[in-house]
Amino acid sequence: MKAPTTLLDLLQLAPGDRTAIIVPELNLHISYDSLRQQVMAVADALAAAGIRHGNRVAIVQPNGLPAIVCFLAAAITGTAAPLNPAYPYEEFFFFLGDTSAHLLLCPHLGAEQARAAALDRGIRVLSVVMDPQGTVHIVHKREGTPAVPPSPEDVALILHTSGSTGRPKRVPLQHSNLVVSASNVADTYSLSPDDVSLCIMPLFHIHGMVASTLAPLLSGGTVVVPTKFSPLTFWRTVHEHRVTWYSGVPTMHQLLLARAHGHKHHAGTLRFIRSASAPMPPEKIHKVEELFGVPFVEAYGMTEASHQMASNPLPPKHRKPGSVGPASGIRISIMDAQGKHLRKGERGEVVIQGPSIFDGYENNPEANAASFVRGWFRTGDQGYLDADNYLHLTGRIKDLIIRGGENVAPREVDEVLLAHAAVAEAVTFAMPHPTLGEEVASAVVLHEQGGAHESDLLKHCRERLAEYKCPKKVFIVPSIPLTATGKIRRQQVASAILDGQL
Repeated sequence: MKAPTTLLDLLQLAPGDRTAIIVPELNLHISYDSLRQQVMAVADALAAAGIRHGNRVAIVQPNGLPAIVCFLAAAITGTAAPLNPAYPYEEFFFFLGDTSAHLLLCPHLGAEQARAAALDRGIRVLSVVMDPQGTVHIVHKREGTPAVPPSPEDVALILHTSGSTGRPKRVPLQHSNLVVSASNVADTYSLSPDDVSLCIMPLFHIHGMVASTLAPLLSGGTVVVPTKFSPLTFWRTVHEHRVTWYSGVPTMHQLLLARAHGHKHHAGTLRFIRSASAPMPPEKIHKVEELFGVPFVEAYGMTEASHQMASNPLPPKHRKPGSVGPASGIRISIMDAQGKHLRKGERGEVVIQGPSIFDGYENNPEANAASFVRGWFRTGDQGYLDADNYLHLTGRIKDLIIRGGENVAPREVDEVLLAHAAVAEAVTFAMPHPTLGEEVASAVVLHEQGGAHESDLLKHCRERLAEYKCPKKVFIVPSIPLTATGKIRRQQVASAILDGQL
C-alpha cells in the first residue's frame, strides 16, 4: 500500500473491523469503519456548510471521540483550529479572530464563553453531539456537495505557539507535515496494531494530537481517550483496556509517582512510558522505571515541527536520562549566534531541518526572518550533541540568566534543587540586581510543609554548584503555575513572585 500523505490517507490504513477508539467512561469501542464513516459524515456536513480547503474551523471540545472526529473532519474539509475549552471569553474572542475562523464546532450543551465570543465575532456555531452508541454528528446539518479530498500541501491544522514572550504566533501545519511526524513516532517506538495508546494529553495540543492519537491510528492500533487525566483512575484504565503505552508531561508522571507512595506497581500490559513537552529530572526518570518496571523515554517536540524531533530509543538500544535522544526523522544541528555549525559537545542553539517542519509562521515576516537561517529552523533552545549524537537540552536561550557577564542555565539549578529529598517542584529565574544586572533566584514547592527551610536549600546548592550559579534567594511557595500543557513559563513565575502573587 502507498505511504499516506494526508490525514484522509492515514485513516484508511487499518482493517475496518479493528478497534480504533475506546471511550473508557462509557466502555464504547469504535471500529475503524465506524470512525471513518463518522469523520466523513462530519466532513460532508462541514462542506455543506460552505467549508473549503483553507477555511478555518475552530473546535472547542473536551477530550473524547467528538474531539477526534471533529479534528479529522475539519482537517480533511478545511483547516482544523482546536482551542482550549478552558479559555475565558476574552481569549476565545482573540483566537477566533486571529485564526479567521469561518465557523465553530462545540458541544450541544455548554461552551457558553466560546459561543458568546463567536456570536460577537459573527461566526456561525455548529453543535456536535454523540449518541449512546458512540456516533458523533452535527445537529441540524445541511445536505450538499461532499467534502473534497485534501492534498498533502493543504494546511490541515493551525495552532498557536505558547506565547511565552509577546503575542502568540500562528503555526500552519500541512497534511504531509503531520503524517510524517506521526510516522516518525510510530517508527521510533515500533508501534503495531497490537499497541493501545492512552491519550491523556489535551487534544488542542500537538503532543496529544500527533503522538497519542495520529501515530497509533497510522499503525492500526487503538487509542483510549478519557475525558481528562486522573491519577485516581489511571491504573484501572490501563488494566481494563490493556494499554501498552502512554505519553505525558512531567507533571502527570510525578502525580502518578506521588500516588505510588514509593511502592512498586504492577504495570500490566504497559511496555513503555513516554514523556515530552517539558524536561523530566533524571532522578525522577529512574524512580518511574524502578516503581513501574517499564522503560521511560524522554522525547523532544515542538509545534513548529509537528511534534517529535528527537527521542530516546527503547531497549535494547541505549537511553540516556537527561538527554532527549537522537534525531527522529529529521536533521538536528547546533549553531552559534553567527550561524556557524558547532562541533560535538559544544553548546549553542538547536536548529532543525526535515519534512515534518512547517514552512513558516502565518503572516509574520519578522518572526520568519528571525527564525530561519540558511534553511534551518532555530528552535530557541540551547543544547549540545554528544559523541553518540544524543541531544542534551540545557534550557531556553531567552531564559538564560546573565549574572555579571556569566551565563547561568536555569534548568541546571532546577535539577540540583530537585535532587533535594524535600523538594517536589523547582523553577529558577532571574531577579533584577543593581550591579550584576541579574541575580539567580528559585521558587520551590516542598513535598511536605516545613520539610526544609530556605537556608537548607541554599546550602544544598552551594555544595553542588559554582558560586555564580547558586540562587541567592529561594522562595518556598504552595504551587508553581503551569500552562494547560504542563509547561513552566519562568518569566511568568518570576513576575508572580516579585509582584507578591505567589
